[in-house]
Amino acid sequence: MELNEKDAAWVQEILDRVAHKLERVSERSKDKIPYTTVHGVHDDKSGEIGWWTNGFWGGMMWQMYALTENESYRKIAEDNERKLDACLMDYGKLDHDNGFKWLPTAVADYRMTKNPASRNRGLLAASNLAGRYNTVGKFIRAWNDWGNEDHRGWAIIDCMMNLPLLYWASEETKDPRFAQIAVSHAYTAKENFIRGDGSANHIVEFDLETGKMVRSYGGQGFGEGSSWTRGQSWALYGFTLSYLHIKDAAFLETAERVANYFIANIPESGLIPVDFRQPMDVDFVDSTAAAIAACGLTELAKLTEGRQSGIYLKAALKMLKTIEEECFRWNELEDNLLIRCSAAYHDREHESVLFLVTQKCYVEGVSGAVKG
Repeated sequence: MELNEKDAAWVQEILDRVAHKLERVSERSKDKIPYTTVHGVHDDKSGEIGWWTNGFWGGMMWQMYALTENESYRKIAEDNERKLDACLMDYGKLDHDNGFKWLPTAVADYRMTKNPASRNRGLLAASNLAGRYNTVGKFIRAWNDWGNEDHRGWAIIDCMMNLPLLYWASEETKDPRFAQIAVSHAYTAKENFIRGDGSANHIVEFDLETGKMVRSYGGQGFGEGSSWTRGQSWALYGFTLSYLHIKDAAFLETAERVANYFIANIPESGLIPVDFRQPMDVDFVDSTAAAIAACGLTELAKLTEGRQSGIYLKAALKMLKTIEEECFRWNELEDNLLIRCSAAYHDREHESVLFLVTQKCYVEGVSGAVKG
C-alpha cells in the first residue's frame, strides 16, 4: 500500500525539515558520539565507547550522506566508526548489541563504499556476536556480568534487532552458520518471549545446563508480566527483519501478532506509554517506542496486502504525526530532535531528551539497505 498524496507530501516536508536542522546540529556535534542532550546540547559517549547506542550517530550521518551526498556527513560517520575500534578490541565491551554499533557504521560504510576495513569490522563484530550463542538453550546471551550479577543465562528481546548483523555476515561470506544462529535465536525468542496475546517479555533467563526457560523479568518495564513498549517495538521490528532476510512464514506471523497487539493498545492520543500495563494514574511516555514501532509497521505494511496493510500504515502514520506535533523540537539551537522519551519505567527521570530515538528508521545502515 502506498501513501496518499497528502501523506506523501507531509513525509517529504518533515524529511526536508529534519535534514535542514541536522545540517547545523551535525557541525556542532561532529567530534562527539551523542546519546542524550543536556539543556539542548548533545552529550558525548566517546569516553564510554561500549555504550549500546554508539553506532546511531554514525548511522544518522550515513543516512544524511545518502540523502544529500554532503561529504561532511561521510567524514563524521567514518570518524564514529573509527572511534568504535576501541570497543571492538575490548572483550568486556562487546555484547549482544554489536549490531546496534556496527550495522549502522561499518556495514553501512561497506555497503556504500566497499571499504575493506569496514567489512573487516563488520565481520569481527558478527563473529563475536555469534560467539555469544548458547548451543543448549539456543539463544544469544545478553549482557556481560556486572559486579556479582550473573547474566550467563539471560537473553533479551532487544537482540532481535541485532540479528541482521548475522544475516549480513552470512550473505557476505556465503557461510550459513551466522544465519543459522540468528534463526535459532529468533525461534527461541518466538517460543519464550512472545506471549499468546502478542505481548513480549523483556528478559528471559534460561537454565545453562538444560536450556529450559527459568523465568522472565520485568526488566525496563513496569514489572514481570508487564508490557514494556520499547520491547514490544523491538519484537515487532525484529521479527519483521528476520522475515525479510529468511522468508520464514513463522517470523511474519509473529511480527503480525505483535503488531496487532501493539496497535490495539495505542492510546487515542497517539502517545505511547513506557509500558502498556503501567498503572492507570501514571502517564510516562516513550517516543522512542513509538518511532521504532512506526518503522516496523511501515516495513510490515509492505509485506501484507489489502486492509491489513492499510491498518499497519495508518497506525504508523498516527504515531509519527503525534511525535511531530507533540514531541519534536525544530529549534535549530537545540541539538535534540525529540523529547518525552524514557529509557526504563523505574528510572528516576522520565520523558527526558533522548538522542537515541533519531536512529530508529535506519534498520541496517542507509537508505535502500533494508532487504525487501
